[in-house]
Formats: sequence, structure tokens, C-alpha cells
Amino acid sequence: MLRLVFIFFAAAAVHVFGLPRLDVAPQPCLAPLQWEGRLVQYDHSTGRNTRAAASYDAQNQRIRILQQHKKHTPCQKFFEYIFLYQSGLMFQIDQKTKQCSKITLTEAWDPFDIPSNSTFEDQYFIGGPGDMVEVQEWSDRKPARKHETWVGVYTLKDCYPVQETYTKNSSVTTSTRFFDIELGISDPNVFTPPSTCQSASPERMMADSKC
Repeated sequence: MLRLVFIFFAAAAVHVFGLPRLDVAPQPCLAPLQWEGRLVQYDHSTGRNTRAAASYDAQNQRIRILQQHKKHTPCQKFFEYIFLYQSGLMFQIDQKTKQCSKITLTEAWDPFDIPSNSTFEDQYFIGGPGDMVEVQEWSDRKPARKHETWVGVYTLKDCYPVQETYTKNSSVTTSTRFFDIELGISDPNVFTPPSTCQSASPERMMADSKC
């Protein structure tokens, strides 16, 4: 009986909410190339949330991340990160002292979008009656691989990123939530490293330090 009730509810949901037809294969949408907004990244291995403002420029393959702190955290540093993938460099700037590190990027540019060969997982509404946003969920799951290493949730209407979960290996998994997105880049200068980076150290700075 429960199975019949579930089947009936599922059929009714398709009729009422307009979920995708099974005979029409969904196609990945095209995510915006330039935007500003905020994000929260959760590291599953450490249990730590990192809040930041973000400027994203896929056209020039660059990202600027400005860590945000809403409360006093003794002995913890907060950084600005400027990723310049076309130059293969990342700049890490201490927000307080402006001390700078210049690091060579070892990974290729990986945009916030849905790759064309992604696997469609689901389509659903976030929220409830009267206040809902329709989204699609995609992954890199393939028939020959048991588990996916990337899952992305994007809005159906404008293809804004909502959440991405990325598994690098068995010990590193991060989930990133996006919000308050505005199209365009209000100040392109945020991608220019400060003058202190002319004498940057090649060593990455640690977030936790001795008081």
C-alpha cells in the first residue's frame, strides 16, 4: 500500500510542479561567466566552514576570494586570495598586515559550471509553497564508476550555482554553497595583487598562528 501511495504522489507531483518528462533528456544549462557574490565552503574532513565574498571571472580564468569573519577568532588570520589561472599563479594576502605569498598553481582552471558530459541526477524545488526556486542537480557519475566525485546544483531559470560538492580523494571533500549572486564585475581591480606582492614569499601562510 505504501508503495502505491508513493507512486500516486510522485505522479501527482509531476503534474502539479512540472518536473521533467522522462522522454526528454535534460541538457546542461550555461552558467554566467562573470559574477560577484558570497559563498560558504564546508570542509568535511575538518568540520570547518569558511565564509567569503567572491568575484568570479570565467572569461579571464580568475577568481578573487575575500574571507569574511563575523566574530572574533583569537590567533586566526584571514586572507584574500587572487587566483590567476592564465598566469598559473595564486596570491595569498594577509588582510591585516598585507603580507603576501605567491604560489604556483598546479591544478587547471575548473569553472563553476555544468560540464557538457555531466549526468543529470534530479530536478526539484528548494523552499516551499509560495517561496520556491527550481533547480537541477548534475554529477560526473559514469556507468563504469560507482561513485561521483562532483555534484553540482544550479538554478533552472538562470543557471546560477547553488551548491557544489567535490571529492578530491578519500580524505578531502568540500561542499560550497553560493548566494547573493550579482552578474558582472563591479571592480576589475580586485584581481590585481597589491604592491606588497612584488616581494612575495613563495611559502603559503597558515591561518592559525601563535598569539
